[in-house]
Amino acid sequence: MIKIYYKKEQIMDIRSEFLNFFKSKGHKIIPSAPLVPDDPTLLFTNAGMVPFKNIFTGKIPRPTPPIATSCQTCIRAGGKHNDLDNVGYTARHHTFFEMLGNFSFGDYFKDKAIEYAWEFITTKLKLPKDRLYVTIHKSDDEAFEIWKKYISEDRIYKFGDKDNFWAMGETGPCGYCSEIFYDQGKEHFNSPEDKMGGDGDRFLEIWNLVFMQYERDEKGNLSPLPNPNIDTGMGLERVTAIKEGVFSNYDSSLFMPIIKEVEKISGIKYIYEKGASFRVISDHIRSVTFLLAQGVNFDKEGRGYVLRRILRRAIRHGYMLGIKEPFMFKLVDVVVDLMGKHYSYLNEKKENIKELIKTEEKRFLSTIAAGLDLFNEELRNTDKEFSAEVAFKLYDTYGFPFDLTLDMLREKNILVDENKFNELMDKQRALAKASWKGSGDEEILNGDFKELLNKFGKNEFVGYENTNQISRILAILDENYKNIQVLKSGQIGWIMLDKTPFYPGGGGQANDIGELDNSLVIEAKKFFDLNLCKVKANEIFNVNQNVSAKVDIKNREKISANHSATHLLHLALRKILGSNVTQAGSSVDATRLRFDFNYPRALNKDELEKIENFVNKEILENSDCKVSLMSQEEAKNSGAMALFSEKYEDIVRVVKIGNSLELCGGTHIDSLAKIGSFYITKESGVSAGVRRIEAVTRFEALNYAREFKKNFYEICEILKTNDPISAATRLKQDNKKLKNEINNSSSKIEFDDINGVKVAVCEYEQDIKSKIDEIKNKFEKVIVVLFKEENEKVQVAVGSKGSDIKAIDIIKEIIVIIDGGGGGRDDFATAGGKDVSKIPEAIKFIKEYIRQKLA
Repeated sequence: MIKIYYKKEQIMDIRSEFLNFFKSKGHKIIPSAPLVPDDPTLLFTNAGMVPFKNIFTGKIPRPTPPIATSCQTCIRAGGKHNDLDNVGYTARHHTFFEMLGNFSFGDYFKDKAIEYAWEFITTKLKLPKDRLYVTIHKSDDEAFEIWKKYISEDRIYKFGDKDNFWAMGETGPCGYCSEIFYDQGKEHFNSPEDKMGGDGDRFLEIWNLVFMQYERDEKGNLSPLPNPNIDTGMGLERVTAIKEGVFSNYDSSLFMPIIKEVEKISGIKYIYEKGASFRVISDHIRSVTFLLAQGVNFDKEGRGYVLRRILRRAIRHGYMLGIKEPFMFKLVDVVVDLMGKHYSYLNEKKENIKELIKTEEKRFLSTIAAGLDLFNEELRNTDKEFSAEVAFKLYDTYGFPFDLTLDMLREKNILVDENKFNELMDKQRALAKASWKGSGDEEILNGDFKELLNKFGKNEFVGYENTNQISRILAILDENYKNIQVLKSGQIGWIMLDKTPFYPGGGGQANDIGELDNSLVIEAKKFFDLNLCKVKANEIFNVNQNVSAKVDIKNREKISANHSATHLLHLALRKILGSNVTQAGSSVDATRLRFDFNYPRALNKDELEKIENFVNKEILENSDCKVSLMSQEEAKNSGAMALFSEKYEDIVRVVKIGNSLELCGGTHIDSLAKIGSFYITKESGVSAGVRRIEAVTRFEALNYAREFKKNFYEICEILKTNDPISAATRLKQDNKKLKNEINNSSSKIEFDDINGVKVAVCEYEQDIKSKIDEIKNKFEKVIVVLFKEENEKVQVAVGSKGSDIKAIDIIKEIIVIIDGGGGGRDDFATAGGKDVSKIPEAIKFIKEYIRQKLA
């Protein structure tokens, strides 16, 4: 048994110590990049080097200074790098972790990398030298000679490619690596595998130094890189555990406060040997909190699906601890207390994160009991292989991610036919392609951008001040982003100007269009800090030619007005719905604006009216739009709002529009009066916890009002009245009366006879509860399920008599479909739901469900 040595106080702020150490060595501190990477090949940022990938691969030039350090948040819970199955069952695996790293882009190499690593470990972390070991590649004599300066030869182990050769892919940069190990003590770990190179836990790898010194081609040949690079990674969780004298990351101060809170909620004491569920929950709440804070939302596919399955896996483990109500949202406070100092955006998003988690928990908990009943029922009939059909039903009907079913079966050492499951998925619907695939960015990465950056550097965007600019053509690219010297008439290509007035799009704002001499500019876009415009040539363009670049002013003003209106809308939402509202995305073009925001429910008419009035009031005050340039720290102190997903330079633009103050790189109108008026045209749900408002301004708003007015007059004409509301109310009442008359005069409910049981499943407009009582008194064996639409909601009642099928079991099936809740007895049960459109689907499903049960 391994004793837990958890100490309540954290010994040192290892993040800050690491970053400040390398800052003292001339490295630039790079903030942690988003968990959603700017890389079409990755689901999540899964390593510290991901933000620098294009530098390492040579797609873009190296930065200044060419050395950097970071503490990068990472997630491994999907795609190629997926640690989800192991989390909770080992001491080291996590879905979310922080990777400390230092990087050199063609500057220093092995000697300095080793020197810095040894100095930090021994003088800053103060780890005892007699517990440190290193590994190198068996062919890396250079690293061996360097390490001998710091550590005795008998502590340097040589291994092959499997352990000490690193590659980014089948081809590209690669090289030897050197790993640093910490001996946790033979008194604690003494199995045959607790040796250097073994699979035991005695020797714990804490730091990997990658020496990127080769380029591997398609044939596998290695050639030296002209400027070799350094990429290192040290796991914060592992180092913290070592510093605090514990043998599991989960017993450190990074996790134990969360585990202690789970103890309080569950009323169960955490014991390491039986504490897998505690560890799963403490790990998963970190992933869920950070992903939600960075704008990922629960969804049915892509990253949102991974987020959902992480949370549902944790909920299921809470269920195993006896927690039958939402609890994960209560752990967010602990995560923010632990990590909010370093990641300040967690503090700002905390309340919204809690609301989103709570809503998702309620949704899953409403079906988990019924799903577990089905799982356990099938498990009793399972010998070696669990039914793929039942696994699919758990996924499709009860919302159990397939990974969660696999996780539950893993605990029982039972398999399921995954191929059969996938066949069923294909039949139900084509498997949705994850949102991170197929973006087309790979083609862009193969363009000649590095060559342009090396030759010219960044070209200047002058579009804030000038919309009509005489510029020089620096370069021309074809549609495949390859350098050409001439763009001929009739061709389409990308042109790089020394000074461009065309806004390239970004932050949800559409790009400018316009003219280059007598040719149309149909798009403007930024590639690796290069502002290019896409031209449909009506003439010949040559490199070094001077041209007249003109922005389409009318189009720009329409876009700018809508963009400025989104700032006012954002402010209105926070004022009226609460400061926890955060932007989840936006799209602004010349005809309309769309604004997505985190909020747990639909907005009512009163709220929408208040929001619309707020924005229009701001417009009527006709304030000027003021832009200021300041440092990020100054902007933060001024109270300006920033979006996590956006990348900001050291000097940022702070835009004040009315009472709105935001960091923004887009274009805006100079006075609010140019917005004209603001109308909300639609409010809808995007995904769980995310709402969307669509709106129009200027002439589009005027056209919207005219159309509304036109429709009003047409309704008055049809109803032959100037008071259409009263007329419509009377029509509704007459229609209801007519329906009742039809129902009263219609034939009785039709029943099917299935093996001696009378069965009826249908809609019924009158009192469904009393009707069921009437029917139950009439038959000896009967099952009746009646649906009723009332006040735009679903009402359901179920009666069962003389049958093995319980009314409460039928209700459990129905509430999943109609997005509702309910309860009752074996002979009678009721439910209510939100989704009226699902009534036909529910009737069809329940008919088949009863038929199969009685067959």
